[in-house]
Amino acid sequence: MQIKKEYRLAEDQIMQIITPMGACIASDQITVEGKLVRYMYREEPETEFDSEWRFFSGNESQDYIDDPDNMAFFDVNTIVNYDKAIIPYLNLPEGTELERVDGSSEFKVIEG
Repeated sequence: MQIKKEYRLAEDQIMQIITPMGACIASDQITVEGKLVRYMYREEPETEFDSEWRFFSGNESQDYIDDPDNMAFFDVNTIVNYDKAIIPYLNLPEGTELERVDGSSEFKVIEG
């Protein structure tokens, strides 16, 4: 059963800000609750349309992430509309993990 979600931004509020780059996965804490992206990583693509990006608020528990009802596929541009601070990092390579610097719009690479 598909849960009907009420997204923070309506479809008509989504502006084309970046060049299309494919789909991503984002947490409902960003798209439904309106929290900023605090953690993002780029992994191996699941499909040819996958940008490889995954976006989280950083407050999600593992149980929350494991529940597919709390995550959804979006065009990366949609997530940019929620948080423009991610734009400078979108062309970083697969394997990149980033964490927002507290109180800023900058991200730092997580060395793993």
